[in-house]
Amino acid sequence: MLKKLPFDQKKILIAKIQDYFEDEVGKTLGDIATENIINFMLQTLGPLVYNEALQDARSVVNERILSLEDELYTLEKPLKL
Repeated sequence: MLKKLPFDQKKILIAKIQDYFEDEVGKTLGDIATENIINFMLQTLGPLVYNEALQDARSVVNERILSLEDELYTLEKPLKL
C-alpha cells in the first residue's frame, strides 16, 4: 500500500484540496494542514480502496482463468479406442 506520495504528486494534491476547501467551505488551508488531511485520508481510506482494487483484480484473474480453462478443453483430442 502507498506509504508516501511522490513530492510532485503531493504538491498537486495539496493544491487541489486547498482549492476545493476554498470553493466549497470558504476556508483557506495551509500546506501543513492540507498534508495532515492527505495523510489521514490515506490511512483511513487507503485500506478500503486497496482491498477493493484487490477484489477487482481477483475478479479479472478468475474470469481469465475460466476463459483459459475453456480454451484448454477445446484443445483436447478425441480418444480413439
